[in-house]
Amino acid sequence: MADLIYNKKSQVNYEILETLEAGIELLGPEVKTIRNGQGSLLGAHVIVRGGEAFIIASNIPPYQIKNTAIDYDPKRNRRILLTKNEISKLASLEAKRGLTIVPISMYSKGKKIKVQIAIVRGKKKFDKREDIKTREVNRDIRREFKDR
Repeated sequence: MADLIYNKKSQVNYEILETLEAGIELLGPEVKTIRNGQGSLLGAHVIVRGGEAFIIASNIPPYQIKNTAIDYDPKRNRRILLTKNEISKLASLEAKRGLTIVPISMYSKGKKIKVQIAIVRGKKKFDKREDIKTREVNRDIRREFKDR
């Protein structure tokens, strides 16, 4: 269950409050592209409209550029497959001020492609600095104990 695509900025820019696993509706060539590890979740987010959830602004390039349909859009909206209870929960959280829903990773589970989405709150600049400081302190501690 290794990550095929990972949103590297999700840990840096957001404080993750809760995560969910969901299916995603993809075209055949998109599945092949994701299994090759191509694609990006940077800047992508999830919206709930009309009782359905969609990933907006995720970039999945064509599998074979010369053999792709003319009207293929790599940044098209992709539907997320969730239960009604999960969708209603996401809709209520989306309405709250300061909370966002972002995809963290895409991975394979058996033959299926799954998306891990998270309910997040944006970090302020001082929170990011504090995280960097704790990371550096922990790195220094590990170096000290490694030498002994």
